[in-house]
Order: sequence, then structure tokens, then C-alpha cells
Amino acid sequence: MSCKFNFSAGPAILPKDVLLRAQSELLDWNGTGMSVMEMSHRGKEYAPIIQDTEKNLRTLLNIPKNYKVLFLQGGAVTQNFIVPMNLLGNNSASYVISGYWSKRTFNDAQPFSNIKIAASSEGINFTKPPEISSWNYNADDAYIHFCLNETVHGVEYFNDPNKIKVPVVCDMSSTILSRPIDVSSYGVIYAGAQKNIGPAGLTILIVRDDLLGFADKKTPSTLNWKIQSENNSMINTPTSYGIYLAGLVFDWLLNQGGLSSVEKNNLKKANYLYDFIDSTDFYINNINKINRSRMNVAFNIHNDGLISEFLLGAEKNGLFGLKGHRIVGGLRASIYNAMPFEGVVALVDYMTEFKNEH
Repeated sequence: MSCKFNFSAGPAILPKDVLLRAQSELLDWNGTGMSVMEMSHRGKEYAPIIQDTEKNLRTLLNIPKNYKVLFLQGGAVTQNFIVPMNLLGNNSASYVISGYWSKRTFNDAQPFSNIKIAASSEGINFTKPPEISSWNYNADDAYIHFCLNETVHGVEYFNDPNKIKVPVVCDMSSTILSRPIDVSSYGVIYAGAQKNIGPAGLTILIVRDDLLGFADKKTPSTLNWKIQSENNSMINTPTSYGIYLAGLVFDWLLNQGGLSSVEKNNLKKANYLYDFIDSTDFYINNINKINRSRMNVAFNIHNDGLISEFLLGAEKNGLFGLKGHRIVGGLRASIYNAMPFEGVVALVDYMTEFKNEH
């Protein structure tokens, strides 16, 4: 089989070693004679899987003891209404808009009262996110929400908001586990799994203890963080196989040397691609250089009419998922943790060849 590379924004590439291990354990996990997909989530066979998965995530992110880790369903977008259901109460909340996803999060929160904008970079076409120091929020806000990395526009924050005086809620779906972060700077972190964690369907939520217990009385039990934490994320059947695969990914990341080592590899990949883009006026990236996403490299060709031909040729060369988001068009290479450096080299080689031909 020829080598192929998946640059899709999500569901995204998974580490080959993880897929091979899952394949080898598919029919018989640890001598049980059962697949993990068949196990009772409350059985003694499954208990060590979810326990080890949480333990390794805590190790990778150095999660403090006063934070709960929840394994939820519904994807990150579902948290757009679950967050205010669990935190807002009768207070206000502020939202930072730095790209497509944070704007959608803000819009999805509109059915709730007292939702306002703390800062927005829409006026400059999201070429850089609003500076943290510019965020305008109230001291009595229930929380302030922002997105650490915008996959559509390719914009990323690289500083933790450690001086914000209200609880910070962060969508980290597309950058979690790509580099070390200070979890204590956040009140709530949530992330869909299908980019850097595992298959679609699982959502990770990390919440500080003192933020549990504020849920609206009408919040269903499965959407109530406090009830889920009291039931070890098992008030109903969790995404048990997704949690297992996430655990394999966490093992893989630890074997890579942890997040400091992972960050070095991600920097190497991102710099290699951005340096090539900057070396020619054939390809264009307008994002402020210090805010360029390491995970999602959004770029364009000086002649939009060449996009379809570029994509067709890319697939013939085994490079898939490079079409830009439908909202902005253009091209996008998502180079998550599992993308090997060889994949980025193959992409740059093709981009060079395509440029020379045109």
C-alpha cells in the first residue's frame, strides 16, 4: 500500500502505532476473550481502562488534584449550551470571538440571558486574535469563554490567561495535548476528541471543583457536570471504546516523551511548512506570524482558479483533506500530533512541484 497522509481537520489522523495496537486487541483485550466494544462499562474488566486513561491524561497535562476529569458525549459544540447551563445562573458571561468556532459558540449561547462580547477580531478578518489584555469583562461575570485555537482561520493563542479574575472557559478541541499548558489558569477546559485525542464521539472536560454545583435546575442529569463527576462519567453508558482509544493515544504521547517533546515536533512541522509558504508569493498566509496555528495551517494560492487542480493533484500524490473550510475556502493542512514530519515534507515537495508547474 502506498503511503498516504490525512491532513483533515477532523476526524483526523491517528497514530499508526495506536491503530495497530487497537487492531491487535480488537477481538481479545488483555486475555478477557472480549473486545472492549463488548464490555460492560461497569464491569471489572473495563474499570482499569478508564482509570488508566484518566491517570495518564492527568500526568500529561499535570492536572491539579482540585480538578475533575469527565468523559462526555456530544462533541465540543454541545458544550456551547452545556457551559451556560452549568455555570451561568442569573449572572452574565463574556465571550471572545477570534474565529469561526468562537463566533458559533457565542451565537449558540444567545438563548441564554446576559451573553455579551468581550472582544472580537472579526473586523480584521480574524488575522489575529484579540489580545488577552484587551478582553472586556465584568468582575461579576460567571465566566469568560474563548477558543485557544481556531481551526478554520488558523489562528492560535500561545499564552495562558493567568491574570483573568473570573473563571475562564476554554475550547481546546484542536490544540489540546499539542504543547504544555497551565491548567490552573482555567476554570473549565473542554475538547472534542477527534483531532488530538481519538475518534469522534468522545468529549473531554476538565473542571475545577469549585465550579461544580451551579447548574440550572432544569439541566438534565447527563448534562450536569456535578452529577457526572459524582458518577465517574457513567450516569449512562459512556463512549467506552472511544475512551479506550484515547487511553492508547495518551500512552503513545507519554512514550514520545510527554508534551514538551511533542511540542518540539509540532514546532518542527509547522515551521517547515510556514517557512516554505513565506519563501514564495505563490502561496499566501495572512495570519499574524506570532498567532499562526501550529495545528491548522490555512493558506491560499495567488490564483484561486488553481485550487481544484491543486486538490486533485494532491490526492493523486496521497495527500488528502487539504480543502479549506467551506466558510473561507482556500486550502488547509491540519498537522496534529499524529502527523509525521514525513507527511509535511511530502506536502511541501508537492507544493513546490505544483508551484513550478504554474
